[in-house]
Amino acid sequence: MKQYIDTGKKDTRSGFGAGLLEAGRADERVLALTADLKGSLKMDAFAAEFPERFIQCGIAEANMVGVAAGLAVTGKIPFIGSFAEFVTGRVYDQVRQEVAYGHTNVKIASSHAGITLGEDGATHQTMEDIALMRALPEMVVINPCDYNETKAATIAAAKYDGPVYLRFGRPSVPNFTPADKPFVIGKADVMNEGNDVTIFACGHLVWEAIKAAEILEAKGVSAEVINLATIKPLDEKAVIASAGKTRAVVVAEEHNMAGGLGEAVAGVLAANAPTPIVFVNGGDRFGQSGSPAELMTAYGLDAAHVAEAAEKAISKK
Repeated sequence: MKQYIDTGKKDTRSGFGAGLLEAGRADERVLALTADLKGSLKMDAFAAEFPERFIQCGIAEANMVGVAAGLAVTGKIPFIGSFAEFVTGRVYDQVRQEVAYGHTNVKIASSHAGITLGEDGATHQTMEDIALMRALPEMVVINPCDYNETKAATIAAAKYDGPVYLRFGRPSVPNFTPADKPFVIGKADVMNEGNDVTIFACGHLVWEAIKAAEILEAKGVSAEVINLATIKPLDEKAVIASAGKTRAVVVAEEHNMAGGLGEAVAGVLAANAPTPIVFVNGGDRFGQSGSPAELMTAYGLDAAHVAEAAEKAISKK
């Protein structure tokens, strides 16, 4: 089994900031807009280097979406940035009508997603955003796993022609993917090959899945770990092929049970290759205050719970 090394904990939102700056240097059409959250979204470097391409919209997220859609119609490539809760739930009508329905080339950058936002609590944590964005026709949904992948995904989003929802987080987490690896939208990444069970994961749960595979290996269980950073469009061929090989599946995500990666994978398997499946997610509940590590454990989203789910999936064969 391949060993992954944490090269130093970094927050994925900083990966977005680095990717945005590089995308801006590569293409003068790239713009950045934010709703009074330039620092939180790590847009500072972009704003400093390209002040004429940075727009501070203030705490007016709905207006920001409309401005971005208008700029996209003129040929620009706007990235709008805010907290995941605000840039999905608060402005869903605008995103639906002006971005998705209009198929405008707007990139929605959402930080502070999931329960790992931590102490800010349920009102700011969102565990429903993937479901909201997946439901919109032609909306690409990406949830990268670490700093490097978030940077690469941001660059890929800038090159993609169409609406993209890019989800990342606040806390510093392990950075373990190659720094020079390009991100391919819609392509699954096999982190480790295995024969007994497949663990599909996205976002912060990819590292937990890798650690779970190590726990399982010590017990003689061979786990295949696949990073499904692109939740939509899903790499259906990779999902079907791996499930067909291991005949037992776990889907792990920092999102509620409804509408997330788990349901996306389950839908593919139900239609093509019915397979025993166990879900690791936030269930049907809101978040709460606590440190990211405390909440990951409390909601059953850590490596130990992923390994336990894998053994349960195997028992269903």
